[in-house]
Amino acid sequence: MRSFSRTRVVLTTTAVALAAMVAACSSPPPPPPPPVVQAPPPPPPITLSASVVERASAFRGYMARASQVSPTFQNGEQIQASLKVGVAYETKSLMNGAVAYAAVLALQDPTFVASVREIAAQPAQRQEMVNNIFSNPSYATVFKGADSAAGLIIDTIGGDGLKLFMAGKAVKQAAYDVQKSNWSKSSVVDRDGRLATAKSLSTSPALAESADVAILQQASTGGQSLGLTPRPAEAPYSPVVIRGLAVAALAALGAAGDENLTSIDALSVDPATNSCLNMAKLNLYQCLAVSKPHYEDIFCLGQHILIDTGACVIKAAGATVPPEPPKVLPVKESIATKGAGSNSRKAKTAAKKPVKKG
Repeated sequence: MRSFSRTRVVLTTTAVALAAMVAACSSPPPPPPPPVVQAPPPPPPITLSASVVERASAFRGYMARASQVSPTFQNGEQIQASLKVGVAYETKSLMNGAVAYAAVLALQDPTFVASVREIAAQPAQRQEMVNNIFSNPSYATVFKGADSAAGLIIDTIGGDGLKLFMAGKAVKQAAYDVQKSNWSKSSVVDRDGRLATAKSLSTSPALAESADVAILQQASTGGQSLGLTPRPAEAPYSPVVIRGLAVAALAALGAAGDENLTSIDALSVDPATNSCLNMAKLNLYQCLAVSKPHYEDIFCLGQHILIDTGACVIKAAGATVPPEPPKVLPVKESIATKGAGSNSRKAKTAAKKPVKKG
């Protein structure tokens, strides 16, 4: 009896053990540890080369100084001082400065910057877009907010050009008004020297002011705003606007630093604006070469420095140059032409003769 009981206990124990083993085999294995997920690298910071910012500041500074040239001349020394202010830019540098300033302005548009930064967070797409922009700047116009960033460029740079243009109009008018004063009819002293000075100043890039550079540097990297209000502008855009958007997009992608300055320089070229500015300087040299009395130097300053340069900047921004008012013949010429008949040589000569240089 005891043997039977002992056997039964052993069998029961064995059965329990076997059941436990079967239960252990049928249960699922423990889950593996979760994989280590690495967070994507943060997008590169907004980067704009210090040289580009300095060019933007130099452009902005020249436009401000030249626009403040006063038409109230009292003597020849004031005229020569104003000539030096107006002529003090090198054409290629001013063109590059316009593109650089356009880039800083485009970076003031939060929608445009945010749209570009979405791609900056994706390394593969970021590099592809950088390559696309360097090969074709128009790629920068596909981002959301490009139209309002373009509006900032057109309004600001076009407005600066208009201020310079209108200052030139006032100075040009002074060339006529000042002839009431006898001193204005005296000959310019050292005419050859002042022409040589004008040519020399035209070979030196305009200088930037450190305080203004600091302001633009902060504005270009998301710091202190310039306080501008974006306005959508419809395409097509001028080359300066497109190139400004391109440099701004590269900055937002972290690809417009000093290491990419050579490529940015190539991207910033606008032959049409450079040619326009060169023509303004050539016309200025020709004007100074033949002008003798002081009032003629005022004309050269107003027309070929301020008006012509202002018009180049307005066109570069894609804005509209103010139309010239219709020319009205002097009363004497109108009467002479009307009364003499179309076959009168005397009447034709009178109609063509200019009253004074202008």
